[in-house]
Amino acid sequence: MFSKSKINDPAPNKDAEGQRQTTPQTPAQSTSSQPKPSEFKASAPKAKPPASVLSADLHVTGNMKTTGDINVEGTVEGDIRAHLLTIGETATIKGEVVADDVVINGRIVGRVRGLKVRLTSTARVEGDIIHKTIAIESGAHFEGSVQRQDDPLNPGAKNAPTQKPNPAS
Repeated sequence: MFSKSKINDPAPNKDAEGQRQTTPQTPAQSTSSQPKPSEFKASAPKAKPPASVLSADLHVTGNMKTTGDINVEGTVEGDIRAHLLTIGETATIKGEVVADDVVINGRIVGRVRGLKVRLTSTARVEGDIIHKTIAIESGAHFEGSVQRQDDPLNPGAKNAPTQKPNPAS
C-alpha cells in the first residue's frame, strides 16, 4: 500500500565495516524547519480582555479593584481602582478614583488620582484631582484643586514642601 520514501531521510551512517546503519529519528532530532506548537504559544501575545461594563441601571455599594479596564455607566458608592477607567455620561461615582488613565464623561464626587486624567465637556467633578497629565475640555464642570505629581497613584508620594515644626509649641 504505502511505502516510506527515502527522499527526506538523512544519509545513512556506515559502521567500521562499511555497512549502513539506520537510526530512527525521534521528534527531538527532527531537522524540520517548522516550529513546534509550543513555540507559537510562547511568542504569541496575550489577548487583552474587554473592559468590564457597569450598566446604567446598576447601583454598586463598595470598593472595586482590578488590573483591567472598567467602563461605568451606573452609580458607584465606593472607591474604584483600575488600569483604564471610563466614567460614562450617565454615571455617578461617590468615592476615590485611582487609575492609570481616567476619562470622565459623567459625575464624580471625590478625589481623582491618575497618570492621565481627561475631563470631557460633559464631566462634573467635585473633588481634588492629582495627576501627571490632565486635559479639561471646554464645558467641563470642576470644583476642587488640581495638583501635579510624578507618581499620582502612590498616595504617599507628595511633591508639596513639608512644613517646619513650630518651635513655640
